[in-house]
Amino acid sequence: MHLSALRNWLVRLRHGGEGQSTPVSVTEAPAASPDIIAPPAAHSAPSLWPPARLAIEEELWGTGFLCPGGGPEILRLAAPIGLSAASSLLLLGTGPGGPAQFLATELGVWVNGHEADPDLAAIAARRIQRAGAAMAKRASVTGWNRHAPAFTPRASHHALALDAIRDAAVPPVLAAIAESLKPHGQIVLVETVAQEPLDPADPAIATWCRLEGRAPILPQPEAISRGLSRLGFDVRVAEDVSARHMRLAVLGWRHLVRQMARDRPAHDRAAAVVAQAELWTRRIRLMHSGRIRMMRWHAIGGAAIG
Repeated sequence: MHLSALRNWLVRLRHGGEGQSTPVSVTEAPAASPDIIAPPAAHSAPSLWPPARLAIEEELWGTGFLCPGGGPEILRLAAPIGLSAASSLLLLGTGPGGPAQFLATELGVWVNGHEADPDLAAIAARRIQRAGAAMAKRASVTGWNRHAPAFTPRASHHALALDAIRDAAVPPVLAAIAESLKPHGQIVLVETVAQEPLDPADPAIATWCRLEGRAPILPQPEAISRGLSRLGFDVRVAEDVSARHMRLAVLGWRHLVRQMARDRPAHDRAAAVVAQAELWTRRIRLMHSGRIRMMRWHAIGGAAIG
């Protein structure tokens, strides 16, 4: 079953079997985790992660995770680096803290995490503190500005970047990561990319960007590969992982739909789920058509990098 079919099922469920849909708002939701920040005041900029959206994403992928596959997928991505209790990791794109806590717990690695979204960074930091002194000592999450990136020089053995570049210029982000690594440091980078510049006037692009809260600017894969090479990294892997990303997304949605079929959701919850399913449907359609892709890089630095 494709994600679009799952979304149609959700719409019918929400309307008691009718096939008609009406606009829905991601701000409608049941009570969320106390760690999740409440909606901002009317005079401030709206959050990209209101409680409803974050609660559904965490139900799909696991608490603290915003990507298909959740913890096991993060562990798979980090595997080539060979992380252990003897190593430290610069982690970009922590979301609400799941990847940082999971890697610290499962591998014992010391995690220096950074999240560009201020609401997600605050949630991640709060959750790490609530996890206890041992976790707070081993993992941390702070904010960062992807348009003016700067990290402590030579502070980490390796780096893992999870869809962290987005609309920023590629060279400064890669240079900041390289500067933060010790000699022979390794980088695993996963990013949503586009071979050709996106057309912001295209309705499919505009709607997807609006739903995801992002600008219609994606890095080009060649720019990332060239950037890593120019910084002295040996690029061992540059692969398209779109098919895996889409497969994991559909599996997550299937699991959620099965749960909802057993326990029919209230109207407000169904509305929020339909809204998030719309986002994922549009993302997968663009990925399936090849207009956007998910790619993974693994690169190894030399004795002197950056």
